[in-house]
Amino acid sequence: MLPEDWWDLTAEASVEDPAGEDVVALRAEVDQLRRALAGRTVIDQACGIVMVLAPCRRGPARNLLVDMSRQCHTSLPEVAAAVVAAWEGEPLSRLMQRSLRRALRRLYAGDRGCDSPPAGEPTGRGRP
Repeated sequence: MLPEDWWDLTAEASVEDPAGEDVVALRAEVDQLRRALAGRTVIDQACGIVMVLAPCRRGPARNLLVDMSRQCHTSLPEVAAAVVAAWEGEPLSRLMQRSLRRALRRLYAGDRGCDSPPAGEPTGRGRP
């Protein structure tokens, strides 16, 4: 069994101590996974909010958030956190408001069939 304070040990690895290096590497990986998991949670919350408000499916909701992230040059978890905060009453920044409008326009343009085949081409739904 491991001692209770095993996780609290300071990671002081030396070149001569491969086990210490492993501990350092594993702790870095655990920290990275924790951050990724925390980011995923807020992204899932924001996707749910977009799905309710837009209304759309999960894929388009996530694409909308990714689109906002690219337009704002901000990480996806940060954009998602801003959307969740806006749901809770915090205002979105002007940049995020503009990018949200653009992303919603693209989403709705796709829903209206703006990306459908030109007239006269078969659609797979009966006659053209």
